[in-house]
Amino acid sequence: GMSYALVENGVGALVEVNCETDFCAKSDLFVAFVKDIAKAVLDNDPADVDALMNCKYPGTELTVSETMPEKVMSIGENLQIRRFVRFAENTSVGYVHAGGKIGVLVNLESDLPAEKVEEIGKDVAMQIAALNPRFWDKSQVDQATLDEEKKILLVQMENDPKMASKPEKVKEGIVAGKLGKFYKENCLLQQEFVKDNSMSVEQYIASAAKAAGGKVTFKDAIRFEKGEGIEKKQENFA
Repeated sequence: GMSYALVENGVGALVEVNCETDFCAKSDLFVAFVKDIAKAVLDNDPADVDALMNCKYPGTELTVSETMPEKVMSIGENLQIRRFVRFAENTSVGYVHAGGKIGVLVNLESDLPAEKVEEIGKDVAMQIAALNPRFWDKSQVDQATLDEEKKILLVQMENDPKMASKPEKVKEGIVAGKLGKFYKENCLLQQEFVKDNSMSVEQYIASAAKAAGGKVTFKDAIRFEKGEGIEKKQENFA
């Protein structure tokens, strides 16, 4: 299948559409179909996939649902619109990696013109595509995750002869330091910026915005990796 991001007139959409084979996924007919579905999401703002099926298919008087059988026939495989997201506020920037293996839609709030925000958004989207952070910001890390992380670190210390004998206060200090490392590895805004590891993503956004003469704030992002969470049927040719 394919993940695809589309931005028009300040509105952004990200979709994932699945088919049966990689051969089909690379065909012009399938790629055009995915782009049309992204356009239908942009134009109609459907609540979910069921609602999308009742929306007008771009360039026709038919609904997406009514168009599907003809598309299945012409493309030659079963098709499934799996999921989508739409951002109508702020400035959205889309990025499609490796021909649709990963699609990212980043949403930024800014007082700058869209074209100046786009470059910053593209850099952030590429970072998300490459590193797939678990959280956008350290403020989103829930207490349960932190407690689990602390527990793992304390067990590791107990099993290390050099560390086991250290006072509890020292251990707590070491754990606090290691949690800082956890944020840098798992939270987008605290991660090292891939293009320049002398700064974090948060610092990159601030400095790039300042250089462009304005402010940019990261609001949200969505990353779709095609097929994630779908169990592939194993064929036994024997």
